[in-house]
Amino acid sequence: MPSDYIELHRQDFEKAIEHLSGELSSIRTGRANPQLVEGIQIEAYDSRQALVGLASITTPDSHTIQIEPWDKSIVKNIEKGIIAADLGFNPVVAGMVIRLPLPPLTEEGRLKMVKILKEKLEEARIQIRQVRDDARGEIKNAEESGDISEDEKYRSLEELDKVAAQYNDKIKLLGEEKEKEIMKV
Repeated sequence: MPSDYIELHRQDFEKAIEHLSGELSSIRTGRANPQLVEGIQIEAYDSRQALVGLASITTPDSHTIQIEPWDKSIVKNIEKGIIAADLGFNPVVAGMVIRLPLPPLTEEGRLKMVKILKEKLEEARIQIRQVRDDARGEIKNAEESGDISEDEKYRSLEELDKVAAQYNDKIKLLGEEKEKEIMKV
């Protein structure tokens, strides 16, 4: 069946959208968000680990991220890792708790975040194009090998383009929502 070629790649389209959603959550807006720091690599226990695996990360208010390590012996390592990540946060250590007060975004900072957003959106569009091109190649190969007719090939290619357009629309919508969040004062 011609649509099988599209269904085989639908999961790849979904993965591209999921990846984009994860990337967008790490872009700073005016509000504190634990995902801004979850992926920071920390040197602990003779290896590098993501911060989310070493501590509880919360947001007590909209301008502060609070990190509570599960092991008090790695507080200094977490502080060093946050500073090394160069995200513009100055960690404040109070015993076993590390607080990251987020400075308000300036207009210049907001525009910088929008620029990063646009780069992430373009990367997602490229992923969608690559998946579409892979599926297109499989459909053309199927027609050449006689598995599907020429008419089925053209119908499948048309359907594939519609599916890819739907995913590009999702990317556009995600981008517009995130841009509104970033520019909201």
